[in-house]
Amino acid sequence: MSTVTQENVLPPKGKPKWLRVKLPTGKKYTQLRGLVDKYDLHTICTSGSCPNMGECWGEGTATFMILGNICTRSCGFCGVKTGRPETVDWAEPEKVARSIKIMNIKHAVVTSVDRDDLKDMGSIIWAETVKAIRRMNPETTLETLIPDFQGIETHLDRILKVAPEVISHNMETVKRLTREVRIQAKYERSLEVLNYLKKNGANRTKSGIMLGLGEQENEVIQTMEDLRKVDVDVVTIGQYLQPSKKHLPVKEFILPEQFKKYEEIGLEMGFRHVESGALVRSSYKAHKHIH
Repeated sequence: MSTVTQENVLPPKGKPKWLRVKLPTGKKYTQLRGLVDKYDLHTICTSGSCPNMGECWGEGTATFMILGNICTRSCGFCGVKTGRPETVDWAEPEKVARSIKIMNIKHAVVTSVDRDDLKDMGSIIWAETVKAIRRMNPETTLETLIPDFQGIETHLDRILKVAPEVISHNMETVKRLTREVRIQAKYERSLEVLNYLKKNGANRTKSGIMLGLGEQENEVIQTMEDLRKVDVDVVTIGQYLQPSKKHLPVKEFILPEQFKKYEEIGLEMGFRHVESGALVRSSYKAHKHIH
């Protein structure tokens, strides 16, 4: 296979200026920060130190992680702990729903660790969480950023049945790098998951990839084409940043003009939304992706 190296990249010698972010400010952010601290609410926004937290909270969007903070998989890019997860907290759906109500969240994104240790892989808690949010926050729209559930349709059907406005599952990287970046995941299986969701009633599907892991331009474009072939509506493209020295190193920093190029290519392909930029994360501008 011929390869095309990305032109608009920098070698990883210190973080470039476009990756530096201002501390979050604003009345809405300050108010929500106070509520999170007062009620000990758990959002991935704070625990993951997301660079877009101030902007998202200001727009009434927040992301919540369920099923604990220990993952059964050991992806080379992810800062979440790997090991034996804790017992499932069956009160968690109500806790998440309550957090959303306290924070007055207009659009909530729910994600989770992988729970390959469970027979249902966590899909029952997933469905119960969506139901609880709907009961307590009937005006709140939802995105579920799900694991692959090993591609088992019974588990995916539970998500489809509760009908979140957006169902998201991330590819994370290009096909060639999948084995290295997502050790226990499979590129084709992720595509099959997205295809199954769309063919079986998902209103809107979404996926995301990270750049800077050594991928080439034509591989990124091929991944986008693969996503369009399974009718994915929304794609997010951001810069990979190394969580610790134990994780995969950053091979290169992608320049803003390269991200812009991918955005233009994606829109030409027919994606409804393309969020492409160094600081873009899976949940960035998530409230806009329901339209």
